[in-house]
Amino acid sequence: MASTPSYIKAGYAAWLSVPAAGLDRRQRRSAKLTGVIVGRKQASDDSQAKYLADVALAANFDNLLAEAQAAEKLYRQAQASNAPLAEQYQLAKQLDAALTDVVRAGYAAVRAEIGPHGYDDRIYRRKAMATPVVHALNAEAERLLTLRETHRLTGIPPRPERIGLDPEPVVAHKAR
Repeated sequence: MASTPSYIKAGYAAWLSVPAAGLDRRQRRSAKLTGVIVGRKQASDDSQAKYLADVALAANFDNLLAEAQAAEKLYRQAQASNAPLAEQYQLAKQLDAALTDVVRAGYAAVRAEIGPHGYDDRIYRRKAMATPVVHALNAEAERLLTLRETHRLTGIPPRPERIGLDPEPVVAHKAR
């Protein structure tokens, strides 16, 4: 039960109804609330630009993932058929480039899901990282990063070219 009857104004409505030395209603504000900013601080132009770039890159995530899967399939087929080392090396480097692109797109998707305030405000970013959607995107990006690093450490065959200069052919000197 309320202690004040419903027909008596109480609280903020009562405070506004009391005349106060000729002050307009808009001029009568609490001294404690004068420094409060209404609304949220807007993201900086730099963070907006980064956010838009990340959104554009994240939009290509599925295509880049499909390219990486196709590159891996070609590389595995070349390994299984004992293709020449030069061909395997080229396919392994293509797979590495495709994995790098998809990892970048994965992390861009994480940043795009967080939003433009995440670039400027570390607390906002930490809170957003705890959401299930961002957590799932981050786990996928980490999985792809691990796959790329494993490929770089164990999957790229040695460079097929010789190291160093080619030997000069032996030519007999002409006698003068």
